[in-house]
Amino acid sequence: MKLKNDNLYYVGGVVRDKLIKQESLDIDYCYEGNAIEFAHANGLNIIRENSKFGTVRVELNDAEIDIASTRTEAYPRKGHLPKIKEIGCSLEEDLRRRDFTINAMAKRTTDNELIDYFGGKEDIKNKLLRVLHKDSFIDDPTRIIRALKFSVRFGFELEEGTKKLQDEYLANINYDISWHRLKKELVETFSLNSQRAYDRFVTQGIYKLLGENQKIPSVEWNIEKVISEYPTRHSWLVYLSQFDLSKFELTRAEKRILEWADRLKNNEKPTNNTPFESILIQKLRVHG
Repeated sequence: MKLKNDNLYYVGGVVRDKLIKQESLDIDYCYEGNAIEFAHANGLNIIRENSKFGTVRVELNDAEIDIASTRTEAYPRKGHLPKIKEIGCSLEEDLRRRDFTINAMAKRTTDNELIDYFGGKEDIKNKLLRVLHKDSFIDDPTRIIRALKFSVRFGFELEEGTKKLQDEYLANINYDISWHRLKKELVETFSLNSQRAYDRFVTQGIYKLLGENQKIPSVEWNIEKVISEYPTRHSWLVYLSQFDLSKFELTRAEKRILEWADRLKNNEKPTNNTPFESILIQKLRVHG
């Protein structure tokens, strides 16, 4: 059985990746209307539903598939999670709430017609990242980190107007933001292990998002090369270890890495239990 309906669309990353000719990790479905009602009306095998967000998980051909309702959102508290205004809006309204034009496209499941209201296909052709409205970074500053991530993954540049909006936000940052969401994007970005991402993070002033009074480190090492030789699942922490990370809620393992790095700083010799990331961090601090 195939999941097809004139109001059911592939949306977001899977559409973008198809145009870029990259393999997509996830397939996102969006129903123009109420997805839960759609699932019930079509007798789909429902595993879980969330009426607040209008999402439903169904089992299809031994696979679990998430279907989201079209929805509109508002940011009553800038920099934090949005609130849902309406479930079941038009597809265009749903796509308008997304981060960049390249992620605001859809394809109808019945005939694969491309729905592109905002010029995402053209921006992919020109290798540009463009926000959908002027308050995009104000609503959600984690989009600045997402832009950095996409620029590294796809080799794209910020569109001129988008770059200006980023610079304006970084000159007047609202630090009443969701640090949990910001950390998630930082982990994903620097887990790509890209020196280019780090260099842009510093030169474009994106590091200021980490908190007030951040200092720019002078790192002579190619961090990407070091981590390529000595892989670690905490690469993001190695990249950002010279910044003040006190705003973030760190895991026990992340805290241990930084604590050991501080102990090495005080000339304590490493032991067999010393996390290797701690040694890397200390060397960066000494030779940076």
